This record gives sequence, structure tokens and C-alpha cells, in this order.
Amino acid sequence: MFRPGPRNLITDVAGLLVGNVHDEKLKSGVTAVVCEEPAVAGVEVLGGAPGTRETDLLDPHNTVHAVNGLVLAGGSAFGLDAASGVQAALREKGFGFGIAGFCVPIVPAAILFDLPNGGDKDWGRFPPYREMGYEAAQAAGADFAIGSAGAGCGALTAGLKGGLGSASTVLDSGVTVGALVAVNAVGSVTIGRSAHFRAAPFEIGEEFGGLGLPSPMPDDAAEVIVKTREMLKSGANTTIGVIATDAALDKAGAKRLAIAAHDGFARAIWPAHTAIDGDVVFGVATGRNETPLDMEGLIDLHAAAAATMARAIARGVYAASAAEGDLFPPWSSRLER
Repeated sequence: MFRPGPRNLITDVAGLLVGNVHDEKLKSGVTAVVCEEPAVAGVEVLGGAPGTRETDLLDPHNTVHAVNGLVLAGGSAFGLDAASGVQAALREKGFGFGIAGFCVPIVPAAILFDLPNGGDKDWGRFPPYREMGYEAAQAAGADFAIGSAGAGCGALTAGLKGGLGSASTVLDSGVTVGALVAVNAVGSVTIGRSAHFRAAPFEIGEEFGGLGLPSPMPDDAAEVIVKTREMLKSGANTTIGVIATDAALDKAGAKRLAIAAHDGFARAIWPAHTAIDGDVVFGVATGRNETPLDMEGLIDLHAAAAATMARAIARGVYAASAAEGDLFPPWSSRLER
């Protein structure tokens, strides 16, 4: 039986903190995940147009096995600067990989494309993301906003605003799984033009409206082309996320966790993993829970990873709010019809 953690946020996973910074005029932002202790990490990239930093380091055969933080940022390739800001903040705290007398914080990052979303991107010579990353790391805590916040500030989906989402699941074993995601997908998170979320079968309580699935299914439930063309006109794409657990995993296990979480993308977004999405999931294991996982326990863990990510995606769009200059309306506008 799955149940959400006390916050229904990724920070229900012991050892993780999250900070957001965004600029409403820019319509973009940064979300930083700070690991209180080095955490084992992996990654899986399934989108055709990714923008990332330090993902090769996360391959199971490479030397460094743990990270000190992770970054989700807007700004396209410019947003990769945010990781330098987070790295600077963590270095000040003494967090990092020790080598030859130096402290080097390990901060992988992924970005989404939110440049032509109606925000003012005339930032001058240098983009603002490095400073935003520093501020996001400094603001990291157990509680944080979802919806139009952090990396989800200017996010869009097919016909609706996107957003930053998070959710958590506590398994019967006591192991916790948490998801954090910035939803800026080419595809749609709702069924047709209805207000019903594709992730509805995984909803716990009424965490994203409690509408369930429509009955009967609308005629446009399988529609792709029109919505995708709308999205292409805006130039926005990519869903980037983190799936975390307090279970003890090695790097290969963290990568397998990330692979499982991508199933949550496929359950919540139609279509997902397109050639023009940069879909990325980082898998993180803090190891704070020493409960051993046999094969049955791993199956439960991976099922929870997919379901929790699907819920986080829906919650990010559900919580998005309207702002001046928006290209698309928030999900709440669907209820007004």
C-alpha cells in the first residue's frame, strides 16, 4: 500500500533539501537539490535534445560515486551556469569531493528550454543563472513551493502552463521515494482538452484535483498533432527531474531507479521522450534507511518510482498559477469551461 510522506515532497527523503529561485519578469528560474551528505547518484537520458552537465561522471563504471547537489534550471544552455552557483555555495559550506587537498562539490545539472515563453531574456552580457543557482542553494530547506516556482516558473506544456512538481511515497517497508520535476513538455499532461490528468490512476487523495479519469473517454484523448504544433510554436520543451530514495543503492541501482522513473513520464505525458524533448531523470539514494531490499522490494521500489514521478508531474501543472504575459493558461482554466 502506497501512502505519501508528511510533506508529499522529495524532501520526505531523509538527507535532501530543495531551494527555489525565479524571476517572474524573466519567466525562468532554478531549483537546487542539496544533499546533506554525499548521495549515490545515477542518470538516464531518454529525450532527443538534452542539455546536461556532469552526466558522464554518473556512469556506474566511473570513479566518483556520490554527488553533493543537483540542479534543474530554465534558460536552455545558458541555464547550465546555475550549477556553478550551486557549486560555489556548497564549497563555502565545505561540501565536496576531497582530492589533493581540494574540495570539489559534485553538482550534475539539467536544463529545459524556456527562452521564447513571453519572458524578458534581454539580460545583457552574462545570463543570471549562476547567481540564481547560488541563491537557490542558500535557500534550500525541507519546505519549498511547487507550481510556477524555481525551474518551473516559465515552463509550458501543450496548451497549458507547466510547472515544478514534487511528490513522495512511503512503502510498507518504511523506505521512502520522492520525485522532483520541472514539467516543460512538448506533450500534454491532460486527456484531450479536458481537465483530467493522464496520471489520474496514481493519484493519492485529491493531490491534483481528484477528478479521476473521464468517462467516457473524450474523442480527442489520443490527439497529438494539434497540441504538439501549438507547443512547437512556443519553442518550449523538456521535462527534467530527480527521483530519490532513502534506501541504500549503488550507482547501478541509482541508474535503474532513474530508468523506472521515466515510466512515470510515459504515464503522465502524451507523448513523452520525443526527439525535441531533452527528458532527463537523475536517480539519488541517500542510504539513510538501512532496510535491505530483496527482489520483491526492488520491484516495489521501482513501481513507486514510476507512480511518484507521474504524480509529481501532475502536481506541478495542477499548482501552476497565471502571470502577466503568459502564452498559455494554467490548468485551473480548464475548470471554468
